[in-house]
Amino acid sequence: MDPYSAEGELINIHNHFHQGQYQEVVDFDTSSLSPENSLPARVLQLRARIALGQAEDVVADVQGEDEPELAAVGALAELSLGKTDSAVRTVEKLAASSADNAVVQAVGGAVLQAAGKSEEALALLSQHQGNLEAVALIAQIHLQQNRNDLALKEVASARRWAQDSLLVNLAEAWLGLRLGGEKYQQAFYVFEELAQAPSTSSVRSLVSQAVAEVHLGRTEEAQAALDQAIKKEPEFAEAIANLLVLTVITGKDPTELASSLAKVDSQHPLLVDLAEKSDLFDKAASKYKAKVAA
Repeated sequence: MDPYSAEGELINIHNHFHQGQYQEVVDFDTSSLSPENSLPARVLQLRARIALGQAEDVVADVQGEDEPELAAVGALAELSLGKTDSAVRTVEKLAASSADNAVVQAVGGAVLQAAGKSEEALALLSQHQGNLEAVALIAQIHLQQNRNDLALKEVASARRWAQDSLLVNLAEAWLGLRLGGEKYQQAFYVFEELAQAPSTSSVRSLVSQAVAEVHLGRTEEAQAALDQAIKKEPEFAEAIANLLVLTVITGKDPTELASSLAKVDSQHPLLVDLAEKSDLFDKAASKYKAKVAA
């Protein structure tokens, strides 16, 4: 039986992880799991701890372990600690020796993509055999490359064999936010269902719901969802960043939020992008200084 199927042992911990409920993953009781599912569960718990800011502890936990799955998780933890070169070297070795391993594909692909090695990431991920997390990551990479057509092809193919999987639903929702039109509403339904049910809600699903609300022009509803997210986790960078964007859209002063985001994550992509655009504007403006006639 597929452990991630509706009847499988790992379905609940798996869904908690991909719903962004990381503390629930860490607290999940794995004592009754069959031996073959102990390692996959441990991997999810270690990855959840990385997401919760415990990367140093995870590096220590997996040090000296032989399993390629744990080596991949160790690389992810190193990446989180800023040790990008070491993380990439580990993943490249694993890709050469264990490219058929589902965890190596998903975690290794994420590390390579984060390091800017998109083609290497896709080469590793494309070797999957029914690995839904690999599918989701491939779709994310194509969306980042502005290749909506390839992302759509990947998700549509997975839908044919994955049925109503959470990961496929999420991938379709991400794609919907990029394609727009009626797809915005469809994406909203996915995120709202996750965000508003107590059993599935997380700061990440609330932020996703808010993004869909913004695309639908519902700024008050977006504000409410982001307020909920920040109440749950006051220093969650993505919630602050999206609230900053919403503040600008609604004509309010974003200065305080920009300062808050800088304190939480000074290298957040939104701040980096704003700084680059400000610099380009200043350079362009300097060419058109007003001349005062004598």
